[in-house]
Amino acid sequence: MTATEFFAETGERALLRESARELAARYGHDYYSRKSRSNERMTELWAELGEQGFLGITVPEAHGGSGLGLSELSIVAEELAAAGCPVLLMAVVPAICTPILSRYGTEGQKQRWLPRFASGETIMAFAITEPDAGSNSHRLSTTAERVDAGWRLRGQKYYISGIDEAEAVLVVARTENGLSLFVVPTDAKGFERSEIPVEIVAPERQFTLFFDDVLLAEDALVGEEGEGLRQVFAGLNPERIIGASKATGMGLYALRKAADYARERVVWDVPIGAHQGLAHPLAKAKIEVELARLMTQKAAWLYDQGLDAGEASNMAKYAAAEAALAALDQAIQTHGGNGLSTEYGLADMWFAARLSRTAPVSREMVLNYVAQHSLGLPKSY
Repeated sequence: MTATEFFAETGERALLRESARELAARYGHDYYSRKSRSNERMTELWAELGEQGFLGITVPEAHGGSGLGLSELSIVAEELAAAGCPVLLMAVVPAICTPILSRYGTEGQKQRWLPRFASGETIMAFAITEPDAGSNSHRLSTTAERVDAGWRLRGQKYYISGIDEAEAVLVVARTENGLSLFVVPTDAKGFERSEIPVEIVAPERQFTLFFDDVLLAEDALVGEEGEGLRQVFAGLNPERIIGASKATGMGLYALRKAADYARERVVWDVPIGAHQGLAHPLAKAKIEVELARLMTQKAAWLYDQGLDAGEASNMAKYAAAEAALAALDQAIQTHGGNGLSTEYGLADMWFAARLSRTAPVSREMVLNYVAQHSLGLPKSY
């Protein structure tokens, strides 16, 4: 990426953003809200994302994708959210599962999954979180034991998205030599799920997963046994980057809605946007969203160059979550009582933005990371 492309998005990236924006506008927040409230999947949108090549951005050309990077995928995730349609699974399938399988999967695993990821034909979920482990991956208790036929999986996962849509789930489990990754079919015998009721208005639902002596073939293992923790970071930094892009998109959506309303709403014979009490907080929110976008672009660029993107990915996720939440909060305030009305499409987005402060990594864990790794302070946990 040249300096001009980094800051101005010329050429192919500009065309990509325009195409993504056009697709997103055809669906938008009304579609997202309708699907969310009726507990329906965004099947039509996901299919079109696949048809137009957006889901194959990070899939290698040899397996049906375009072989591009997170810089390009970030554009698509941001434009979807900026249209009021923040697609959570954009941070799972193309951002976690695709990079991990592309880098560590066997040729058989790549041929089976990657082309269908690119086309949108199938979805794979990701499961690392457990009830008793929280952010401490070293305390994961789900186990995979070698047996004659391959592996026996036992344990539980918590707050896993999209299981009701997925054909398989990429599971992090403890094996004899450390953590390992396994592709587990969602129809496997002994695999059960239970939906977790949440207040977030979103099409993607959350589940607890139960693995009761689930038998897996030998080829369910991804990469090397015991190397799962190292391998999983091929997907966790991209997840944070795409999560950040989704958050900045929500911030842009909120600011557009607020600015439009502040220009059109007239009280005491002037538009309410003429009052600095509203104009300045919106301007501040705009600055914060744009700063978060820059850090997200930096994180994506570092990852695409094969450089260490850990610090930038964490900072981008933190900055974007805070900026999105502030933008939505101020947009709601700008609308007054209308900000809480379903018609104006803001209050439900606030919950989606609020989630980004907690997941995929909490802001407290990001601050721990920056304190320890960026500032060299003693580890606090």
